[in-house]
Amino acid sequence: MNSEPPVTSDASEAVTPEALRKQYESGATVDELVATSGLSYGTVLNRLHDAGTEMRTSWQTRRMRQDPQARQRLATHLRTLYEQHGATLTELAAAAEGTRRAARRLLIEAGGSVRTTQQTMRMRAAARAADRQELALSLRARYEAGATVPDLAKECNYSVATVYRLLHQAGTRKRPKHNHGPARTPRKRS
Repeated sequence: MNSEPPVTSDASEAVTPEALRKQYESGATVDELVATSGLSYGTVLNRLHDAGTEMRTSWQTRRMRQDPQARQRLATHLRTLYEQHGATLTELAAAAEGTRRAARRLLIEAGGSVRTTQQTMRMRAAARAADRQELALSLRARYEAGATVPDLAKECNYSVATVYRLLHQAGTRKRPKHNHGPARTPRKRS
């Protein structure tokens, strides 16, 4: 009733350690070798070991299978984010949808070098200072064109004091105060 005869040890011997090694080194996983050969997981591992196969980690297999051009583009993109925008490894991992370790590997593959935490903090502080200076110059131009400080504060969602500080940072000359009270008559000297 059984149409296929049971696999004998002779059939399992037909899958040589060298054949398994060749398939493994071409990118096949141990699980895939088990499925295609009909051998047990342990037998496949033993035969790979007998053939002197250097085993890979799962990330090395994924890396081996990944499109090299797509990987290179991702690595270059991550390096740009890291070096020009001050991104952290955690942010790179989120952008690459991977781990910090994988993002670090990609960064290094693209020719980047990993910064210390202090270097990242200094880089981000410099970027914030540049953004703040740009904002200060923009506020100065609008102030000199006639906008009031309260209006600028409302538009930027800053306090009036912050807008004054930014205007001062940009070297803005304040307009003279206007006296909106009742007119005073000059006192005569006797």
